[in-house]
Amino acid sequence: MPAKSSKNAEIIRPILRGRDIKRYKADFADLWLLNVHNGTPLSDPINIDDYPDIKEYLDLFYSGLEKRQDKGITPYNLRSCIYMDDFSKQKIVWKRVGSIIRFCYDDSGCMALDSTCFATGKHIKYLTLILNSKVGNYLLKDSPKTGTGDLLISVQAIEPVKIPVPEYETENRLNIIFDEIINGCLTAELENKINSIVYDLYNLSDEEIMFIELQ
Repeated sequence: MPAKSSKNAEIIRPILRGRDIKRYKADFADLWLLNVHNGTPLSDPINIDDYPDIKEYLDLFYSGLEKRQDKGITPYNLRSCIYMDDFSKQKIVWKRVGSIIRFCYDDSGCMALDSTCFATGKHIKYLTLILNSKVGNYLLKDSPKTGTGDLLISVQAIEPVKIPVPEYETENRLNIIFDEIINGCLTAELENKINSIVYDLYNLSDEEIMFIELQ
């Protein structure tokens, strides 16, 4: 991999694999992607000649690059991706297949590999907390499964999940807890606070809470 000079850093991007996804934050494995993109709604295609160090590196593999069926306008360019700019936004990232449901938050511009899904939009910290809560796990427990019993948490599995639009005070309270987790560690006390607030959001009875707790 060519050195991450100030110029090269424009297209050398951190990546997340499914195995890197933990609850709330990822365990970044110091892996990087050469994002020689084919143009986005906000920018023109990358001209590899503007990055001579990277071009020299990729030329080591040129015969393979040239044979690709999914190349962009040149063998150096990735195929077009309409949502390329979304990777730079505040987002939730989760592993598509697994026995444990985990959602992490990212605002560092990480690229997410195809072993993951991601979502951008409003209330991202709030949604990450809800999906990682006991209620979130309960709402996703009947998602499709693989032949070995692992959950398939696709975008289609997330879409039907009903999550209340938060009032400002509630979201602010949860965001404060979220920042405590990101800047420190997840404690049992914080977990209990999150679950208690989420139970109230859904107006659950003591009996309903006990049922979810026992799942």
